[in-house]
Amino acid sequence: MGQATIETVYITFISMFFTIVLGFLLGLLLYSLGKKHSPFGKILFFVVSIASNIFRSIPYIVLLVLLIPFTKFMVGTMIGPVSVIPSLIVSAIPFYARLVEVALREVNSGVLEAADAMGASPFEKTVKVLLSESLPALLSGITITTVSMIGYTAMGGVVGGGGLGQLAYQQGFTLGKLTVTLVATAILLLLVFAVQFIGDMLVKRADKR
Repeated sequence: MGQATIETVYITFISMFFTIVLGFLLGLLLYSLGKKHSPFGKILFFVVSIASNIFRSIPYIVLLVLLIPFTKFMVGTMIGPVSVIPSLIVSAIPFYARLVEVALREVNSGVLEAADAMGASPFEKTVKVLLSESLPALLSGITITTVSMIGYTAMGGVVGGGGLGQLAYQQGFTLGKLTVTLVATAILLLLVFAVQFIGDMLVKRADKR
């Protein structure tokens, strides 16, 4: 049980690290393209938005199967904790990117105009204004995505992806050991509650209102 818990935490941590980095960049791209008025900018926003929506709409278990060739290429196996990480990242990036886009759109336009008036560069505007002002919403998005990620790791475990999901299915359901399934489920719930508690605490600390 301890090993399965460690595997679930490991899978979630690694997947969320790449999801946060790449999801933020994609969300920032969506935000930037959405503000452009040129025909090329609108077309590019439409293409990126549609691609994001497609991957966000595919159920994880289906995406897991579709990405088997990609996963084998990236990690060389379809068994074990590492095998589900690529599909988890691909499924979570569009989801978090949309949350990032919404968070950035909610930044007060007056603050952005003040930054422009003071001659802030695009980088300074992004880091000191957009990132700073939207931090509570971004942290809330990370919390929501992490909670979903924990659930996805359980689905991946059913098809040999390790963690508590595999333990609950192979030793609990398949062998008829209800206690194993219940304990694995309880640990997953505790992980979710812990993530939600920490996330809520960080959001409150980051909120300047």
